[in-house]
Amino acid sequence: MSDAVLELRDIVRTFRQGEDRLEVLRGASLRVAAGEIVALTGPSGAGKSTFLHIAGLLERPDSGEVVVRGGACGSLSDDERTALRRQSIGFVYQFHHLLPEFTALENLVLPQMIAGVGRAAAGRRAQEMLEMTGIAERARHRPAEMSGGQQQRVAIARAFANRPKILIADEPTGNLDQETAERMFELLLDLVRGQGVGALVATHNPELAARMDRELTVRNGALEEA
Repeated sequence: MSDAVLELRDIVRTFRQGEDRLEVLRGASLRVAAGEIVALTGPSGAGKSTFLHIAGLLERPDSGEVVVRGGACGSLSDDERTALRRQSIGFVYQFHHLLPEFTALENLVLPQMIAGVGRAAAGRRAQEMLEMTGIAERARHRPAEMSGGQQQRVAIARAFANRPKILIADEPTGNLDQETAERMFELLLDLVRGQGVGALVATHNPELAARMDRELTVRNGALEEA
């Protein structure tokens, strides 16, 4: 897979619980191509969130390598990892994590400005993404004035605001009713494929997992084809 935008090689991650060592990941590996959406499944506690955190450069593995857009990340400083996240990786979580005191538009403008985009350009991109996700009519509303599905649309729009090449999603529809979850999933699929983003999506929903390009299960610390 020469067009891989994200690669994890032999990832090992161990945690200490008192005197015990809990080896959560034992050589887990993965490649994700541009425009590909990969489901990550497995029981609670299997290591899905840990794997996502490592893939998103939020956590360092004990050993193994994370490669983003062809560049190895193991030797990067914390500041360099933060800059790379801003440039290349978007995140969507089960809960929207919008800033409550800011409008939908401002929630998209701020991360762009933090990444160095000018206010006017950030505003244009924010409006574009709100229109693309079907929530433009709520641009001036704060999160408390929106439904759960509307808030999650804004969160998805925010994840794509900085034009990432990789999307990391942890149960992005897990807090929504079935009908709304279906709409959110279709929206994610359209954005991932339309913008050539490689996506890694953790889910407990077998129906959604089956509709992605591949499904991998965390089992005994490794990733296996489901």
